[in-house]
Amino acid sequence: MTGAGIIYENLTDDDLIFRMKNNDHHAFTEIFNRYSQLLYGHAYNKLRIESDARDVLQEMFMKFWDKRGSLEEGNNLSGYLFVALRNTIFNLIRSKARIKSYAETFSKTNADSGIYTDTLIREKQFAAMIEAEIAKLPPRMREVFELRKKQNLSNKEVAVRLGITESTSADHMKKAVRILKSKIGLLWFVLYYIHVK
Repeated sequence: MTGAGIIYENLTDDDLIFRMKNNDHHAFTEIFNRYSQLLYGHAYNKLRIESDARDVLQEMFMKFWDKRGSLEEGNNLSGYLFVALRNTIFNLIRSKARIKSYAETFSKTNADSGIYTDTLIREKQFAAMIEAEIAKLPPRMREVFELRKKQNLSNKEVAVRLGITESTSADHMKKAVRILKSKIGLLWFVLYYIHVK
């Protein structure tokens, strides 16, 4: 792609970010062309639904353009995009009606069948599995996670409670989430995340 004599394919990520911050649509398009296929593959691998993968990719890039003014050169662009995509995927899964419906079955009773009993058993098994994985986290990381998710404290409040910095609290939480998702799977983790939030 060229624009005003510039060959955008030859520009570095930092050059593209600089130009995009100055409303250069060609720079944005080049970033999209450079990373969209890889990001789509990642989204599809997580969601397994083509339309959902396309939707999260589109939404993520729209937000990326909207936030162009706050971007900084010198950061890892690919890493930034993958984090943004991960967050968008997470939001999609949380909003999916099928997950909401599944979570709601935990509180529904059906006295005329064995569905309720079976659901309770599976819920207890699931909760026990989650708690076992949480218990395996490093002590401080586990403390942060439990304060954040079970007591609904902010990173700042956790930092005060444990005598650590706010950034350390946030870092522990991110690592705990990453570990738990890798152990129990993204869908199950989201269900748990919604249930305890």
